[in-house]
Amino acid sequence: MNRVYFCIDLKTFYASVECVERGLDPFKTDLVVADIKRSKNTICLAISPHMKMRGIKNRCRMWEIPYNIHPIIAKPRMKKYIEYSALIYSIYLKYISPNDIHPYSIDEMFLDVTSYLKLYQKSPIELAHTIMNDIYETTGITATAGIGTNLYLAKVALDIISKKSRTNIGYLDEALYKKQLWHHTPLTDFWRIGTGIEERLNKHHIKDMYDIAHTDPMILYKEFGINAEFLIDHALGIEPCTIKEIKEYKPKSNSISNNQILSEDYNYENARIVLIEMIDNLVLQLVSMNKCTDHVGFYIGYSKSEIKSLKVSLKINQSSSFKNISALLLKEYDFRINKQYKIRRIGIWFNNIHIKKYEQLDLFNKNKKEDTKIESVMNDIKNKYGKNSILRAISYQEKATARIRNNLIGGHNAQ
Repeated sequence: MNRVYFCIDLKTFYASVECVERGLDPFKTDLVVADIKRSKNTICLAISPHMKMRGIKNRCRMWEIPYNIHPIIAKPRMKKYIEYSALIYSIYLKYISPNDIHPYSIDEMFLDVTSYLKLYQKSPIELAHTIMNDIYETTGITATAGIGTNLYLAKVALDIISKKSRTNIGYLDEALYKKQLWHHTPLTDFWRIGTGIEERLNKHHIKDMYDIAHTDPMILYKEFGINAEFLIDHALGIEPCTIKEIKEYKPKSNSISNNQILSEDYNYENARIVLIEMIDNLVLQLVSMNKCTDHVGFYIGYSKSEIKSLKVSLKINQSSSFKNISALLLKEYDFRINKQYKIRRIGIWFNNIHIKKYEQLDLFNKNKKEDTKIESVMNDIKNKYGKNSILRAISYQEKATARIRNNLIGGHNAQ
């Protein structure tokens, strides 16, 4: 018996929420979700379906909107979108066990409905309609659905087939996939194929999924390594992974990271302030987890795209100390940074997060345990009184970003 999966997406979710909150029809209203205070180059988080129907691309920049269109501009409200997402998740739970649901993003879910079709005495399309109608009647948000005999086909049915369907539902099995989509272009329409992968495939005169399926596998393995296996399987419409296996998966190593795009070009000194704040943020996360790291790194993206970015990865004796980790990263930053160029992007990561296995003795540092003790107290204060209730003094400097970002969710306005 073939399994049946749904991949359900909430149509231009953020923009639809803003329309519903205003009592407007998303399919008749021009609305964009964007924070215009940032810059004229601001990317729209979402545009209403009506604007898409007028040929405007989602995730466009504000200046790309035609001058004759005057949309409502809604400032992002991430807390509100999370509330809607939680409400819609509760609707899924009316029909499907949480064991058979995999959240893919705030507005997209995978559902394994195989055992529920017999229970509800419905076909896959009928059950999809039931859930989608419930979402609309409860929230006013329109959903689209892909139905497939595996997770990959459900996702592709959503991304490519459902967009052309009057019912907002697409269906694929392996035979239909080969018949309808083997010669579909561009390749970037398919899940997990970005422009970089497409360009590398084009070098071998591979233009569509049919070409991938009929190319010598050794050519693909030479170009993509082990990842060629996913390309070959997906070209054939195969995806062996199930929701059950996703839920049971435990990664061999864990990591935490923090990234931000600065609101303006920063010189190396001001960017150093932000880097310190980001180190502090990750260290506090590490301490709250009662874990340590032995592999740290950072990324610096210069404002001029033609200048190669800086990426540094370093080994460190297992630590969760702000003093130790910041000393190592800042020393490398000061040594490696190009002081001539402005900075626009900063990233930081701690890899191989684990419970401390041993204690490194140090006769010359009697205050070593005090480092994490202070950070633990800081975490307690932040949890009780808010993230901005206690900060390092550096966060009160003019170009610091922590106080502002502590009031954001996902880098966007929370309220």
